[in-house]
Amino acid sequence: MAIAQGSLTLEEFLELPDEKPVLEYEPDGRVVHKVPPKGRHSRLQLKLCDLINDRAEQRRLAVALPELRTVYAGAAYVPDVAVYRWDRIPRTSDGELADDFREPPDIAIEIVSPKQSTNALIRRSLWYVRHGVEIALLVDPGDRSVIRWHQESTAILLGEDAISFGEVLPGLVLTVSQLFATLHLG
Repeated sequence: MAIAQGSLTLEEFLELPDEKPVLEYEPDGRVVHKVPPKGRHSRLQLKLCDLINDRAEQRRLAVALPELRTVYAGAAYVPDVAVYRWDRIPRTSDGELADDFREPPDIAIEIVSPKQSTNALIRRSLWYVRHGVEIALLVDPGDRSVIRWHQESTAILLGEDAISFGEVLPGLVLTVSQLFATLHLG
């Protein structure tokens, strides 16, 4: 839901107090509320972060962060999962994780929630790739599919199709079925 039309600059937006649900700043100047996650969305978000971090963090390849505000190319988006290569993670002068991320993630993952526009998330995923994100993934629990955008290609993934994380996470093997199997609680 849009709450303002071109009335704020990006810098003015960034000075606003935090709100729930989180606010995002669209490239056209609109300020919108991020759709609050529901159960399946939250579970998939958690499992994607766990799977990526279990594989990548110890090897110092990358880190996956949930609900991280990223500010670049005139927008302030909060992807459901943002993955940054190890050497691109913003750090403080003490070497700690920084608060502000002003470069695009290497991988941006969006998960469709009920009552959320899939087309809006497709547009956002395409925007991500046009503005420096290497891989954008759109995960849809409703039809158990993943759409993967890369600079040169788009793939619709189903069932036993492997979700490729490219050179960002080499060797990480995860099928669409394995991802959605995390929704089942034994």
